[in-house]
Amino acid sequence: MQTKSSLSLLDAALIKPALVSAFAKLSPQVQWRNPVMFVVYIGSILTTLLWLHAIGFKGDTGMRPGFVLAIAVWLWFTVLFANFAEALAEGRSKAQAASLRGLRKDTWAKKLNGPHRNAGFLPEQAPNLRKGDVVLVETGDVIPLDGEVIEGVASVDESAITGESAPVVRESGGDFSAVTGGTRVLSDWLVVRISVNPGESFLDRMIGMVEAAKRHKTPNETALTILLVALTLVFLTVTVTLLPYSVFSVGAAGAGTVVSLAALVALLVCLIPTTIGGLLSAVGVAGMSRMMQANVIATSGRAVEAAGDVDVLLLDKTGTITHGNRQASAFLPGPGIGAEQLARAAVLASLADETPEGRSIVELARRQGVADAGGEGATFVPFTAQTRMSGADIGGLVIRKGAVDAVRRHVEALGGSMASEVLRASDEVSRRGSTPLAVSEGNRVLGVVELKDIVKTGIQSRFAELRAMGIKT
Repeated sequence: MQTKSSLSLLDAALIKPALVSAFAKLSPQVQWRNPVMFVVYIGSILTTLLWLHAIGFKGDTGMRPGFVLAIAVWLWFTVLFANFAEALAEGRSKAQAASLRGLRKDTWAKKLNGPHRNAGFLPEQAPNLRKGDVVLVETGDVIPLDGEVIEGVASVDESAITGESAPVVRESGGDFSAVTGGTRVLSDWLVVRISVNPGESFLDRMIGMVEAAKRHKTPNETALTILLVALTLVFLTVTVTLLPYSVFSVGAAGAGTVVSLAALVALLVCLIPTTIGGLLSAVGVAGMSRMMQANVIATSGRAVEAAGDVDVLLLDKTGTITHGNRQASAFLPGPGIGAEQLARAAVLASLADETPEGRSIVELARRQGVADAGGEGATFVPFTAQTRMSGADIGGLVIRKGAVDAVRRHVEALGGSMASEVLRASDEVSRRGSTPLAVSEGNRVLGVVELKDIVKTGIQSRFAELRAMGIKT
């Protein structure tokens, strides 16, 4: 699935809400979740009170107000910076959810007056549809919401949702009746009964997964937190004991000045692992955000940590390592058939085919120097989900192009047969991970057109990087 480009780290759309959230996180209930930063938070309050006391009772406390104010400002800055870092990381995750919302299309639907195609319809905006409504979706229309096909058969492009370039057939009854909102009908028509209300669709559930992703502490983070708390307690004990030692030393020597509370608080903050404690939660949220930027939904920090232990990566080909858009790459003629003859027939059968596959066949023939077929006087047969073929009828000549088994049945119905060489070529194309399309002229199969998914740029170098990291693909 494709989403909008992610926001940069210093984008104003992220910084402004993060600044507001940094102050909102000053609540004691929020600060208590991070023991190290809670100590700094308490120190900030204490030094602020000491500064107010130093202003009101000058000379009484032995502390210079300017010195205490400087310490208080730095402590508050430390707390706010930790809050800001966490809020900024959370903001990136929210921005990812917003980009997913951008995939939702506010389309107009053809709301039927009854559960059949000829019942008549009225235009209705998709957000106004409700569960149980019946809509008509025709060639080129976008399915408004998730639903179930109750009438008709059609070829549906689900690449926007699944990344799979090959159209799928959806029909009433059986296991292929479910349709997803946001997908497009490529041929024929469907009568769909809406099965969800707005906000409950497949895409809405994906958005909900992103927004509901919880950053629970991972085992490693829990162990590190225990270590940080232990170090904080050690240094807190050390700092607390300095005050009575200072009082005793000054009394015994009869000279000097007892160390101030503000200085002790500053010393404590310098000793405890403030930086690690302050950024620990932000690092966890940022890990989930980075995975979401790569279109990987991490529902918890534990999942991010587990990703670091991956040593084998299994990838789906279509739409993952390829563009998910099949293109014609070769004409494979049958016995006694020339490549140019096959190409001309394939072009004629594709002139009325507006799918990416059909257009790519015409383009491949042009690149190979095959002159454009005129098609004058031809009756073009569009692709349908029932026949799984398209073609053209010129005079008494019947030219068809489509799925190998569909073309084979078509040829056999005309008294012909498919040569074993063509079947072997089709099997070899399938074994290579490509898609074979058969082309026939009358009751004779001319050959096979090989459709390949185009590998994305840089995929090989990325695989090399994964292998260098010890990950098998």
